[in-house]
Amino acid sequence: MFLPMMKQENPALIDAGIYLHQTGQILPDTYILDLDTIRMNGAVMLENAKKIGIELFFMLKQIGRNPLIAKELMAIGYRGAVVVDFKEALIMMENHIPLCNVGHLVQIPDQLIENIMVYGAEYITVFSLEKLEQINAVAQKLGIKQKVLLKVVADDDQLYEGQFGGFLLKDLAETSNVFHEFGAIEFSGITSFPCFLFDETYTTLSQTKNVETIEKARTIMRQAGFTVPELNVPSASCSETFPFIKEIGGTQAEPGHALTGTTPLHAYKEQPEKPALVYVSEISHNFKGKAYFYGGGYYRRGHLNSVLIDEANTRTEDQVESFSDESIDYYLSTSAEHHVGASVIAAFRTQIFVTRSNVAIVKGISEGKPEIVGIFDSQGRRI
Repeated sequence: MFLPMMKQENPALIDAGIYLHQTGQILPDTYILDLDTIRMNGAVMLENAKKIGIELFFMLKQIGRNPLIAKELMAIGYRGAVVVDFKEALIMMENHIPLCNVGHLVQIPDQLIENIMVYGAEYITVFSLEKLEQINAVAQKLGIKQKVLLKVVADDDQLYEGQFGGFLLKDLAETSNVFHEFGAIEFSGITSFPCFLFDETYTTLSQTKNVETIEKARTIMRQAGFTVPELNVPSASCSETFPFIKEIGGTQAEPGHALTGTTPLHAYKEQPEKPALVYVSEISHNFKGKAYFYGGGYYRRGHLNSVLIDEANTRTEDQVESFSDESIDYYLSTSAEHHVGASVIAAFRTQIFVTRSNVAIVKGISEGKPEIVGIFDSQGRRI
C-alpha cells in the first residue's frame, strides 16, 4: 500500500532494511522504525497542532507500544500517551511514561483501576455507569478528582466490531442526572471513534457521523450543568485533519499512524509526515511457481498487495497473493518464484501489537549509516 510513496519519500529506509537483513543484524519478520523520521513527524504535528490550539497525545499500539519511541516523543514536547487498552497502560507505566488518556477503546478492568489512578491518568475514557461508580469510589479513597471522557454513541454511528459500547445519545439527558451523584469525578469531555475515515473516491479524510454525535452530546451535558471543555476527536489524526478538528470545536487529537506516515491519506498524497516504517522478511522457499516469504506480521486490514525483493543486488517488485482470515501467516506468497534467501521489503498498514513480529528501532538512516538502537517484541519489551 505504501511502497510507491516509500520509494519516493524515504528510499533510504528501504536500503537500510535490505542492509540490516543481509548483514544478519535483523531476522525476517522484523519491522524497522526510522527513529529520526518519527521524531521529525512528531515535531511537525506538534508544531501544527500548537498553532491552532489542539492538544496531542501520542498512540503507539500501531508500532508495538514501544517505550523507546515514547521517550523520544516526550523529549520533543509531547505530554504523554493515550493507551488503547490496559495492557498498553501497564507497558507505559513500567517505563514511566505519563498516561494522558486511558481506556480509549478498552475500559480499565476492575482490578487495575486503583493501580492506574494511583499512578496517574489525566483522563479516563468511560463507557458505563458501573465504571463511573468504581472510578468515583477510588477517587474518593485517594482524595482526588478524576477527569473522565464519556464515549457517547448514536444508533446510526459508525462503530467497529469488537469496539461496541458507550452511553447512548438518546438516553444521555436522563443518564446525566445520575452523573451529579459522582462527586469525585470531573466530567471533562466527550469522545467517539472513529471520527474521520479515508474516502477512497476523493482520496481525502472525511468526518464520520460520530462527529455530530459528540457535538450533540456536549450540548446535552452543558444543559445538564457540566462544562465539558474537551472534545476528543480521534482517528487518522495528522496535520491534514487538525484544522477540521479545530473547526468542529475539538480540543484533543491522538496521532498514531501519522507518526510513521501511514494513515491511508499518506499512501496517496505527499504530507508533512513522511513514511518511517517498513516490514522486512526473506524468501524461504519456492513451491509450484510461487515464492514464499516468512510471515508473522501480517495484519488483515493492512492492504499488503506488493513487495520489493532484493535478489543479488537486483530489485524487483511482485504481487502478494491474497491471504484468508482463517489461516495463520506462517508464510505469505508472491505471484512468481524468487531466489531463496532474498530480502523482502513491504510497506502496509500495521497494528504491530496484534502480531508476533520483532521491532527494530534504527537511527542514522537518512545519513546512510543505519544503526540499531534497540530490538523489541511486538508488545514493547526489549529483546
